[in-house]
Amino acid sequence: MDTLQTRAIDSAKLDTLVGRVVSDLSAGYGGVMVSLGHRLGLYKAMADRGPLTSREIASRAGCAERYVREWLNSQVAGGYVTYHAVSGTYELTPEQAFVLANEDSPVFIPNAWATPASMWADEEKAVEAFRTGAGIPWGDHDGRLFCGVASFYRNAYRASLVPEWLPALDGVVDKLKAGARVADVGCGHGHSTVLMAEAFPESRFHGFDTHDKSVLEAHKVAKEAGVSDRVTFSTARAENYPGTGYDLICFFDCLHDMGNPVAAATHAAGALAKDGTVMLVEPFANDRVEDNISPVGRLYYAASTTICCAHAISDGGHTVLGAQAGEARLKDIFRKAGFTRFRRAMQTPFNLILEARL
Repeated sequence: MDTLQTRAIDSAKLDTLVGRVVSDLSAGYGGVMVSLGHRLGLYKAMADRGPLTSREIASRAGCAERYVREWLNSQVAGGYVTYHAVSGTYELTPEQAFVLANEDSPVFIPNAWATPASMWADEEKAVEAFRTGAGIPWGDHDGRLFCGVASFYRNAYRASLVPEWLPALDGVVDKLKAGARVADVGCGHGHSTVLMAEAFPESRFHGFDTHDKSVLEAHKVAKEAGVSDRVTFSTARAENYPGTGYDLICFFDCLHDMGNPVAAATHAAGALAKDGTVMLVEPFANDRVEDNISPVGRLYYAASTTICCAHAISDGGHTVLGAQAGEARLKDIFRKAGFTRFRRAMQTPFNLILEARL
């Protein structure tokens, strides 16, 4: 029987799969190294410095040279740091620095590794959820999740929200310049709310989230940005946050986490001003599984398994969209809520930017 099983295996396909698995395992180890490099200031010690020895880098970062040397070699092996064999020096190129050292870069990635770290920490909760069908509320996850998600989206929002996404909506920018009333539903740490408040000082912004600790953090973010005079944050659900007459209601990467997205969209319909707009930003996805076979699709399906679907189930689970809902399913949610106009305003490799109006 063992012989028959061996004959049934295509060795070329097996080699390809094993190579992929080893590459993934290497990436997992590499994520730990990236996080260490960020937390210890190693990337910043190298940025814009040209070729450096391991001793120079260790000295600049205040770390032990032997650890730094081994870490550097892991970075070289992964293509994250350039090695000059003749001089025995290490260099962070401008491109590498843009991804690994520049915290304001739209592609800065080190903090994002906090999310898979939290997923590992929560593995036992996920195992239990799979076996019982129970949900896992957002607030029950390892604390690194909240920082990881906020960091993953913050810089992308900073690069695109004001200059690209809002102008893609019909007439919204003019309203914001003149003075609009805006609700940011599922605001998290408030980065999206604050970015809009910085750009449009005549408007007033109200952020809502169910996670108390995130709301507290949002207050701090607004205060540090100097926009507390035009931004408020409070704990509220998407189905019952206060206020009406909103010119713009935003859902940034959160509708798919909700247990009853139709109820959330229905409440938005009642809270909108007569000619108001809903801006729905969701993870990029095509409508069919077979069209989401990509590294981005894999990332989102994985996070959705233990985070997004788990929270939606804990939140009542009326409709568990998942992070790869796709435009057609999202459009149906808003149709059921009474919206008559729904369109894709634009897209990025990571997001769909959708517009809904009554």
